[in-house]
Amino acid sequence: MQFLRRGLTGLFLLALTLGLLAYAANAVRGAVQARMGAEAPSFGQRERVASVNVVTVQAQTLSPELAAFGEVQSRRTLVLRSPVAGTIIFADPAFVEGGSVSAGQLLVQLDPTDAQSALTRAQVDLRDAEAEVRDATRALEIARDSLAESESQAALRQAALERTRGLRDRGTATALDLETAELAAASANASVLSQRNAVAQAEARRDQSGTALDRVRLTVSEAERTLEDTDIRAPFGGTLSGVTLFAGGRVSGNEQIAELIDPAALEVAFRVSTAQYGRLLDERGQLRTQPVKITLDVSGFVLTTDGQITRESALVGDGQTGRLLYASVNAAQGLRPGDFVSVTIEEPELTGVAMLPATAAGADGAVLALDSDSRLEIVPVTVLRRQGDDVIVEAAGIEGRQIVETRTPLLGAGIRVQAAGQAAPTAAAGPGATAPAGEDIELDEDRRAKLVAFVTQSGMPAEAKARILEQLKQPKVPAETVARIESRMGG
Repeated sequence: MQFLRRGLTGLFLLALTLGLLAYAANAVRGAVQARMGAEAPSFGQRERVASVNVVTVQAQTLSPELAAFGEVQSRRTLVLRSPVAGTIIFADPAFVEGGSVSAGQLLVQLDPTDAQSALTRAQVDLRDAEAEVRDATRALEIARDSLAESESQAALRQAALERTRGLRDRGTATALDLETAELAAASANASVLSQRNAVAQAEARRDQSGTALDRVRLTVSEAERTLEDTDIRAPFGGTLSGVTLFAGGRVSGNEQIAELIDPAALEVAFRVSTAQYGRLLDERGQLRTQPVKITLDVSGFVLTTDGQITRESALVGDGQTGRLLYASVNAAQGLRPGDFVSVTIEEPELTGVAMLPATAAGADGAVLALDSDSRLEIVPVTVLRRQGDDVIVEAAGIEGRQIVETRTPLLGAGIRVQAAGQAAPTAAAGPGATAPAGEDIELDEDRRAKLVAFVTQSGMPAEAKARILEQLKQPKVPAETVARIESRMGG
């Protein structure tokens, strides 16, 4: 019986132990499920504020500048050629590459011997032709006098014939006398005809001698001009280029000996697009004579002068676009033909516009502006000109507003930003709002409860935890403390 009682007691204790273990396991399982099913405490994250550079838009009147590139040219460039062939017997010391000469200065003299001989022969021929003209003139005068004498004799013979006929009719003259008178009259008439022929020949001789005289005079003139062409002079003052001859050298007819450039008569030829050309036209469609600034920049050497648009090319040119314009150069010191320069043109003034950095305007033609809550909004603008690293836009609609200088993919509408050099925007009641260091802010109850719960559950020292909890119980809490706690909550 005692064994049975002890066995039953052991079974009872075993059952009781198993029941307690099952209860404990069920309690642990319920606690774990309750813990896993419970909602985790939510702590609002602080809104991030981007720092941006801004520019304040101010409406103003601007004169846009049109930039182009061109080449310096000379309005007066002359190729010097030798009119005649010959040997150079004299070359001016200034007749060298880059030599400066004045108008009328003797540059090169060719050997004039052949030209002088030709002129002498032509002058001799001229004297012969003049003598021939004088002889022909005198012969013509003699022929005319002879004709007059023959006509006078013919008249006398005719009168004698008439008298003889009268006498024959009265019977006092014989038939022989009448026949003799008729023969004399016929002979006189033949003499007149012969003298007329002589006069015609004398006139022809005079005309031919006159023509020969003119021809010889032309030969003399050509010989004189050929002699003058042996002296090659500068038609205007300038600088020589391409000089390859020297004293003793020989040149052929029409051979180029140098190029004369007027360095004071320079202009710049530059090409602009058709749209830029349209902005340079006035109301009548005529090209404005706008002032230009010409700059030569070579390895740090900068030479600047001014000028004025003078004309445009009549043709666009094969394979070219836009328009080719020409501008005069007021002060050409230091510039030379062939220099590659930049040209800046002042366009007509634009009113009610603003200049912004080119990075402020996006490809969609809009800018990012700050609103009253320091948030970004997209504002469309009208871009009038692109000028270097800046753009000129219409100021209407954005005047007085702050515009982000540089648009990036990280910036968009609705994002809160802080202008560089200014305090971050504040929001007293909203979660995540910040304030400048050293100021106190008011917290709403929800935000305060989240801060208290986070500090209570944190592993910070008890003394620091008590101090922070005491601060959080106050109506106003230091902004620095709130920012520090929320930064840890966000992490």
